[in-house]
Amino acid sequence: MTSPRVCFYADDFTGAVDALLQFTRAGWRGRLLLGAPDAAGLAEQAEGQDVLGVAGTARSLGPAELEAQVRPVLADLAALGPEVVQYKACSTADSSPDVGNLGRVVEIGRELLGQRCVPLLFAQPDFGRWTVFGHHFAAEAGRVHRLDRQPTMSTHPATPMTESDLALHLGRQTALPVGSLPWNGYTDAAAVTRALQQAPEAALVLDALTDEHLRLLATAVLGLRTGSGAPVFAVGSGGLSAGLAAALGAAPASAPAPAPRPAGGPVLAVSGSCSGQTRRQVEHARAAGWLVLPLPLQDADPVAAVTGPALDALTQGRSVVVASAVDGPTATPVPVAEVAGALAAVTRAAVTAGLTSRVVVCGGDTSSRVTTLLTATSLEVVANPVGNVVLGRLTTADPALDGLEVLLKGGQVGPVDLLELVRNLGGTR
Repeated sequence: MTSPRVCFYADDFTGAVDALLQFTRAGWRGRLLLGAPDAAGLAEQAEGQDVLGVAGTARSLGPAELEAQVRPVLADLAALGPEVVQYKACSTADSSPDVGNLGRVVEIGRELLGQRCVPLLFAQPDFGRWTVFGHHFAAEAGRVHRLDRQPTMSTHPATPMTESDLALHLGRQTALPVGSLPWNGYTDAAAVTRALQQAPEAALVLDALTDEHLRLLATAVLGLRTGSGAPVFAVGSGGLSAGLAAALGAAPASAPAPAPRPAGGPVLAVSGSCSGQTRRQVEHARAAGWLVLPLPLQDADPVAAVTGPALDALTQGRSVVVASAVDGPTATPVPVAEVAGALAAVTRAAVTAGLTSRVVVCGGDTSSRVTTLLTATSLEVVANPVGNVVLGRLTTADPALDGLEVLLKGGQVGPVDLLELVRNLGGTR
């Protein structure tokens, strides 16, 4: 069996799609599994792939659930013999001791793949994420903010970011020592490799301001491989994925990527995101003629309340948004599972009725849960309409849903006119 060059586990589905995009941009043949099969099934899916990813839900899990999901997947991915096993984390490093604990991830990776210093690379410059002197910065609405002052992440409903120093932030999630390596010490990749090899800390946060930094750091990570041939374990964003693709070089020519279907029907967007950027996207779609339906969680049957109007509009050729937070965050915690269940039910009803073949899911946790509820098993990239946004095609055992085109996006991802871009992708709708 030919081993993939890189294997990754992503802690949510939107992050998984982002990582896959970084490798496919370099010409790599890749496959993304939505949930992990057993070891034999994983090996079968890896055959002929340059990169193999598994999309999980660890970002929203407590410590015990995270352990149960992440440990076996990382072990099975490592057994495939790649050069690197990446734990794909969000580029905002949002996590806490109780939810999506990245400190525990470092511990698991060291236990499985060797007690060496784990590189931590969260920067992703093309996505507006930078780390400098250990502090993380993130853009929103055209402005760059220190992470603990970024409007969305500082008030995140599950994991509000109150600390921009990533070593301090992650150090609160593990008893292991966590440090950082500043960018002004990057003389070359070999020097960074030595710093990682000689570091007394269990993990080091790596600064990055440019794509060149990403490539240099990825080269340094690859330099950690030893004569045993064991994979290197690293934690990072799509920036790490992009760096690895650049450092390892273009893959041999593979089959052309599948193309999106020609435009020809309305689009359904479902959103569980509280992000200001998603609200702006929804309002732009409303102004462009989409029907926007708030999900009435207070109703006895919120699914029934929106499904009828949504299907009626789609039947008339009008695109529809169903959203749980049209007016922004509320003081009451959002019941994520309930929202995702309702949005998945609306999606299933619209697709099985033959009223749409293209769906947008907004929100990282929402995307993970909705896609799981649609019983999808894998996703392939069919288009990259803008930036780090990916239109994919689902594989599922349900004939009514198999082949559905989906765009899974985190709350802060994409330009204001994203929904219209997706609606028009492939022609004029």
